[in-house]
Amino acid sequence: MIVVDEKLHRPFEVVLAIPVRTYDIDFVGIVSNIVYIRWLEDLRLKFLDEHWQLNQQLEQGYAPVLAGTEIEYKRSIKISDRVIGRLWLSNLGRLKWTVKAEILSNEKLAAVATQKGAFISLQNGRPIRIPEEFQKKYCQYKNLI
Repeated sequence: MIVVDEKLHRPFEVVLAIPVRTYDIDFVGIVSNIVYIRWLEDLRLKFLDEHWQLNQQLEQGYAPVLAGTEIEYKRSIKISDRVIGRLWLSNLGRLKWTVKAEILSNEKLAAVATQKGAFISLQNGRPIRIPEEFQKKYCQYKNLI
């Protein structure tokens, strides 16, 4: 079930079933807000595994870094809920990238998030232009839709 407008394109979308663990629950019996950050990290790692292999980036001397996260919580998640995360590339600029995500609980929207980042040189820690191979892949995707 896609919660966000079905007409929207979601370049390089990944989907992840997310188990709710006992240590994810706070004293009120719901998933703690900080857990959503970990889930977003899990989604970004899956995204990298499937589309922009992190090991290759490191070998070439650069890596993605996170510059910011915004999360809007829509409903609480409990330990017995079935949770699915979705993440996709929403923008790729000259220097920065943006991913969007949604967390569904029992097929209902529980949270939406936006994360922004860049790539940095491992040699000096400074931002670099978005690697050409990623620009090409993104442009190819946009030309297909």
